[in-house]
Amino acid sequence: MEKNSKIYVAGHNGMVGSAIVRKLEKEGFNKIVTRSSKELDLRVQSDVEAFFQQEQPQYVFLAAAKVGGIMANNIYRGEFLYDNLMITSNIIHAAHNHKVEKLLFLGSSCIYPKMAPQPLKEEYLLTGELEPTNEPYAIAKIAGIKLCEAYFDQYGDNFISAMPTNLYGPNDNYDLKNSHVLPALIRKFHTAKENNDSSVEIWGTGSPLREFLHVDDLAEACYFLMENYNEKQFVNVGTGSDISIKDLALKIKDIVGYKGELNFDTSKPDGTPRKLMDVSYLAAKGWKYKIELDEGIRSVYKHALAHGKLVD
Repeated sequence: MEKNSKIYVAGHNGMVGSAIVRKLEKEGFNKIVTRSSKELDLRVQSDVEAFFQQEQPQYVFLAAAKVGGIMANNIYRGEFLYDNLMITSNIIHAAHNHKVEKLLFLGSSCIYPKMAPQPLKEEYLLTGELEPTNEPYAIAKIAGIKLCEAYFDQYGDNFISAMPTNLYGPNDNYDLKNSHVLPALIRKFHTAKENNDSSVEIWGTGSPLREFLHVDDLAEACYFLMENYNEKQFVNVGTGSDISIKDLALKIKDIVGYKGELNFDTSKPDGTPRKLMDVSYLAAKGWKYKIELDEGIRSVYKHALAHGKLVD
């Protein structure tokens, strides 16, 4: 990419998209194209085609998606499947039609089978059943991978895919109804601290293991891939280490400064027992994360407080 290349970041208002924009601006790119969901409905193919015809971007970061935690994924199954299928298909196809030089599609670690061996290697895709609670989202992301691969094979399009692990960072969602586990725990512990609550409820047993990557590290990886990677094979992006939900809760409790007890509600779902990425493929290409979990949680808690993210 040249500094004056026209780059479209789909989903720029989201946590991932905004991190990519920050990275591009830091690197000196000055032709970043964005549209909010109010300005452009990515589910409407004709509107997406008209946008690409008007703007003619040379590079595309596809970070737009309908996202949420276990509860949202399980309740809004139709929306999660339809919206994400349409967003992904419309942008990839428009990028092909308008001869985009390179596209990076961002997926999720939930693409892997629920009981896949750990750590998760890229070749484990489609080797078993998915976790039921987020199956619609996972299917849409798998479709995106396969669409990029198919266009790579049939048309020679330089469309690549990256699958990040669980993410956190600035512009995260702290709404307890549809947020992911790390921001949800920050919100819960902060609220309990403010209210002097004696205990905080944690969903499930606390035993599931999860891996967490700061979104600024993901943005660094995306930039690295766009500059250096031109292969059909999708790549995992993560830290290669994980932590139990219980230990994560204790870590966040300490960082927030909450003094009460933890109450694990075992009637609530745990989700996948473990999701640890094998990141050796990307490491062999020359990229590794930088932000450690403690440092990352402290920074996002500070950011959330400063921007009023932890109040209704």
